[in-house]
Amino acid sequence: QVQLVESGGGLVQPGGSLRLSCAASGSIFSINTMGWYRQAPRKQRELVAVITSGGRINYADSVKGRFTISRDNARNTVYLQMNSLKPEDTAVYYCNLKVLSLTSWGQGTQVTVSS
Repeated sequence: QVQLVESGGGLVQPGGSLRLSCAASGSIFSINTMGWYRQAPRKQRELVAVITSGGRINYADSVKGRFTISRDNARNTVYLQMNSLKPEDTAVYYCNLKVLSLTSWGQGTQVTVSS
């Protein structure tokens, strides 16, 4: 069993910044991929950014240059630094952990970008 606990969401004005954190605990293998997905109202869940335990990173085109994903392998924690936020970034952000064929999700944290 894997538990993912997210933190850092909230309300921010356009152009502002937020930092999300996700700490994983439980049966975690050292080789894995952690990342963030988001789901806006009436839309499907989409990838935001993922990072492997080896440091390979993939971003959605919509966040490139504005968001930065990083991880602390010793703490089994992944971070998402979000800068220059836009109203279209408003969504519930979910932490994700993949190990081989197993996928775990966090409970989600709301990010709202509004003036």
